[in-house]
Amino acid sequence: MSYLYDLQQFPFGMEQYYERFFSYVAEILILPEADKRSIRDLFKPVFVPRDTIIEPAGHVPQYHNFIVSGYMRNFHLGPDDQEITTDLNDGSRFFTSYFHFMNRTVSNENLHCITDCELLRISRDDVEVGAQRSSTQKDYTIQILQKHLEAEKMRINDLTTLTAEDRYRKFLREKPTIIHHVPLRYVASYLGITQRHLSRLRGGFKS
Repeated sequence: MSYLYDLQQFPFGMEQYYERFFSYVAEILILPEADKRSIRDLFKPVFVPRDTIIEPAGHVPQYHNFIVSGYMRNFHLGPDDQEITTDLNDGSRFFTSYFHFMNRTVSNENLHCITDCELLRISRDDVEVGAQRSSTQKDYTIQILQKHLEAEKMRINDLTTLTAEDRYRKFLREKPTIIHHVPLRYVASYLGITQRHLSRLRGGFKS
């Protein structure tokens, strides 16, 4: 895994990573300057080349990732070892295998950088350090986790209650950029349909 990881190696331009982070968290709460300093210290900038699995199944996830740019997915293997995509990002957001990361348990999930990705990431041990330093980390972490759980619950509900066409319409409405940057097979898996069916839906929408 060829990560570009050393902040000292890239002294210019890193502040934009943190400003993107702060803007995202500002939708939840306002960060005090002391907490921003802690974030700059504990969240490390990483460049990950496309088609890299940064957290493989069979291991305890080590990092909580904030996606500055790029597209990632979370997938596990189903029957006959087919890949089942359960999460795709549309823009900047936090991304990890939440249950296993928080509980330090072995994950059955894979975190995959589909495209080149610029990330800020914090180790599980440094999460504990940050919790001691920061007055707001616990609050925004809990709200981010709740947001993720609600989104996953809604996705599962959609898979059981909406038609494939309705799921695709909702996907285009809520995650409009993904379809232009992510292979169709990943989108189809996320929507719970075959790639051939997705191609037919796309053709119907264009006609």
